[in-house]
Amino acid sequence: MDDVMLKTDQADRLARLRAELKRLGVDGVLVPRADAHQGEYVPASAQRLAWLTGFTGSAGLAIVLAERAALFVDGRYTLQAQDQVDAGLYAHRHISEQPATEWIAANLPKGAVLGYDPWLHTPGELERYRAAAERAGGSMRALAANPIDAIWTDRPGPPLAPVVPHDLRFAGKAAAEKRREVAAALAKDAIDAAVLTAPDSIAWLLNIRGGDVPHTPLPLSFAILHGDARVELFIDRRKLASGTEAHLGPEVTIAEPDALGPALDRLGAAKRRVLADPAMSAVWVFDRLAAAGARVHRAADPCQLPKACKNAVELAGTRAAHRRDGAALTRFLAWLARAASNGALSEIAASDELEKFRRGGENFRDLSFPTISGAGANGAIVHYHATPRTERRLEPGTLYLVDSGAQYLDGTTDVTRTVAIGAPSPEMRDRFTRVLKGHIALALCHFPKGTSGSQLDALARRALWEAGLDYDHGTGHGVGSYLGVHEGPQRISKLPSAQPLLPGMIVSNEPGYYKTGAYGIRIENLVVVTKLPPDGAEREMLGFETITLAPIDRACIEPALLDPREVAWLDAYHARVGREITPLVDPATAEWLAAATAPLRP
Repeated sequence: MDDVMLKTDQADRLARLRAELKRLGVDGVLVPRADAHQGEYVPASAQRLAWLTGFTGSAGLAIVLAERAALFVDGRYTLQAQDQVDAGLYAHRHISEQPATEWIAANLPKGAVLGYDPWLHTPGELERYRAAAERAGGSMRALAANPIDAIWTDRPGPPLAPVVPHDLRFAGKAAAEKRREVAAALAKDAIDAAVLTAPDSIAWLLNIRGGDVPHTPLPLSFAILHGDARVELFIDRRKLASGTEAHLGPEVTIAEPDALGPALDRLGAAKRRVLADPAMSAVWVFDRLAAAGARVHRAADPCQLPKACKNAVELAGTRAAHRRDGAALTRFLAWLARAASNGALSEIAASDELEKFRRGGENFRDLSFPTISGAGANGAIVHYHATPRTERRLEPGTLYLVDSGAQYLDGTTDVTRTVAIGAPSPEMRDRFTRVLKGHIALALCHFPKGTSGSQLDALARRALWEAGLDYDHGTGHGVGSYLGVHEGPQRISKLPSAQPLLPGMIVSNEPGYYKTGAYGIRIENLVVVTKLPPDGAEREMLGFETITLAPIDRACIEPALLDPREVAWLDAYHARVGREITPLVDPATAEWLAAATAPLRP
């Protein structure tokens, strides 16, 4: 799909959609950036929002009515939406400050019917939209087929990437053992079966990996885990590589995806108590189970929490992956110090070079997401994607933000560094140091067992808040083990969260600051939640082990803003980076690294 869609194309597609809605007898439709699995990672065949509007961000919603339409995105994508989507066709709205429900209540005509695809919304989402439609005097209707599919004439087919076993030496626990443990947990709650619609849950549970979406080894599929630890896997058989069926074993039966409905009907006919996750599963699943007579138990996907708490083998693997990844990033940063000196280096050339350094690494399989390579003002666009039309050169006196990562068989990485090209201004140094102070505050934090990420988020923002500054994204997201670079249920965010941070969870530590039209700053390491020694504590205490290993640009730091404890953390971190990375790089890079990791105050 082209990165930039012509306004005439956007207008034509919108007009064709409105004609299709009229044919269907509805007055509008919801167009989310979603697929039937309700995940962040969406295959090309389900990129309906991008096809219709031109918006290519990873989260968004369009609402199309007969006379007006609106696009809703969060703070990460406001600038991108302005660049990609014709404001004459779609009103642009910040989804948290101007919720879609309010727009529906204010704009849906009385008596109008708002259509929706039941595969693309969770029950909670739909309940909110339905309430808004009723406030407007309208109603909502489930559509038998998505209306965009009827007009998207060159729509790609469903993905057919090979599905392969994930070796036990990386997974750390056999699939049969995982199935028994999760099934035993279901039995404690008198649950007969659980419907799994999240591909990352299925990949973890069955120790398989795929390639149906870019940069994340997901096998798009559905599954039913029964109380006796049997699994019904609903997947296109053409995707199963040689040996995968044998790996799955006789307790995993395989059926085509369209067999899911009849399987749910059987559970209903037997009056089974069936778990489905209302936050992760489509309303279609709940409607089908209810219609079949099942006793539906709404609860969290039972695989998400054990998947998030990595076992010892997974943690050892991710530490090894981060050492190799840190060496690749360090070689890149040393190269960048030379290549960017004349101001001729472009964003795309820089990110291409970083990818080359990573690709030679042991167990490398792919990038974990498209690299964010933003120079100057482009660095202020949180999820910026460089194109030949938008890219800038890394010019002296500017900041360069590079957010990148890789998928290795033994771990998933995600790291951001902000680098001064030439001499940074005093304002840049001030803002960078405030972001660094927040990063260090989180890295040093000790907290009692039971603490959630939302309780820690303010630590990363305090130094920015003291100067009247902030950032519009979360401070930390979960990270998988050769799975999603974003995973739940853990997070560090302003948003409320009841999920405590638990030992073995991997989460990012990434405060930032973004000055629109000028520069962006983010410092991101991945950390593991660990148990702390008692040391006289009255409660069980936890902390963070930083596993990302790459230098933080000392040229951007204003030392006077750091207190002695912060300086000690930075110097200790840099000393560790030097010890662990120097043996993995060439002599020229090692010489650069020695200077880059020197103590801040000799």
